Amino acid sequence: MQTMNRNQRSVSRRHELADAPRTARNRAGLYFVQNAWAVRCVCASLLFFAGTIVSPADDLSLWKIQKLLASKRYVDLTHDFAPGIPRWPGFPDEMRKTIYWYDKRSDTMGTSFFSELFTHVGQWATHVDPPAHFVRGLRTVDQIDPKEMILPLVVIDVHREAAADPDYTLSLERIKKWEKDHGEIPAGAFVAMRTDWSKRWPGAAKMENKDAKGVAHYPGWSLAGLKYLYEQRKITASGHETTDTDPGTATSKDDYSLETYILSTNHYQIELLMNLDQVPEAGAIAVVSFPKPKNGSGFPARVFAIVP
Repeated sequence: MQTMNRNQRSVSRRHELADAPRTARNRAGLYFVQNAWAVRCVCASLLFFAGTIVSPADDLSLWKIQKLLASKRYVDLTHDFAPGIPRWPGFPDEMRKTIYWYDKRSDTMGTSFFSELFTHVGQWATHVDPPAHFVRGLRTVDQIDPKEMILPLVVIDVHREAAADPDYTLSLERIKKWEKDHGEIPAGAFVAMRTDWSKRWPGAAKMENKDAKGVAHYPGWSLAGLKYLYEQRKITASGHETTDTDPGTATSKDDYSLETYILSTNHYQIELLMNLDQVPEAGAIAVVSFPKPKNGSGFPARVFAIVP
């Protein structure tokens, strides 16, 4: 009996010895799994903290956007200005005088550099009309937010219609046709009406296009169209190539009700655009910039398109 017990113990010991490597391996495997999970947790934590450290610098990715935009085609939508250009008949002409010149001159104040004195009305050449231009108490030029200056550009091309009928007005139906062709006008857009009237620049008589009775004939907007754009599509601003929002037949009777409507909504507009024939009807970006005169009633603007 004792011998059998010794044999049983011997067999049991041999089994334990045989199982020892397997147990060790199992324990080692469990240790490895546990440590591997810990390593993964540590790595994930490091990546998270690295991300939080890197992400502020990664905001410099705007530089990548700038490089992308710089690679695109740019179209200047702005007339240059000088004395004698077309203007609203109630405004005086521009006056310009050189007050410093590189060399000594009897008609300047000093030498060594070039500097000029400009005197012109705010609504001069391609210009911004802020709401306060027509509506007391609304925003002046300096109160227009910079976020309102980089916008999706929508160009509604009606130059053929304007060529056939100089009294053409942009209707609601024509705007909806644009949407049928190109999709819904995005909120915050800058909507420009292309008439090719800017090709008459700088001929003041050609821009006014008056008949024998002194009535001007040039295209304009419609109230229904403007209400749709500003109230339903929530656009930011609009612009055109003519001197006025209202068609010439209306302004000849001192009717500026359409311009009054736009500015009364506390939005701005741009007048006397050019080169809209070089911009697609959809997909471009408008950059609308101008100086910041305190409480300003208007000012010449620099407007351009970035074309995809």
